[in-house]
Amino acid sequence: MKYQTELKDDLLFVRLEGDLVAGKDTQQMIEEVDVIQDGKALLCAIDLSNVRFMDSSGMGVLVSLLTKFRNRGGELVLIKPSDHIRKLLIVTKLNAIFTIAENDDYAAQFLKESIY
Repeated sequence: MKYQTELKDDLLFVRLEGDLVAGKDTQQMIEEVDVIQDGKALLCAIDLSNVRFMDSSGMGVLVSLLTKFRNRGGELVLIKPSDHIRKLLIVTKLNAIFTIAENDDYAAQFLKESIY
């Protein structure tokens, strides 16, 4: 899995590409998000549009990140999951706990409104 992080107006964007499974890259991404969050970033948008596959550990990563942000009074949304990932979220009922945005603008608007 490849990833990029971008902090823009106190909003953390994490863009994932490839397969969201347990591994060194996934752990590195979690650690980087933790460091950025310690800098008081309370809002996060994870772009899943280029994620091809996700297993149970990948779902665990998303739930863990959501929990970390909510425990600090923040929020996390998922941006445009692929059809395969969207189906997984529905089957596992995770679509009930995650907000899904269709683009960066909607994600940013939702996140900013969620803390005010």
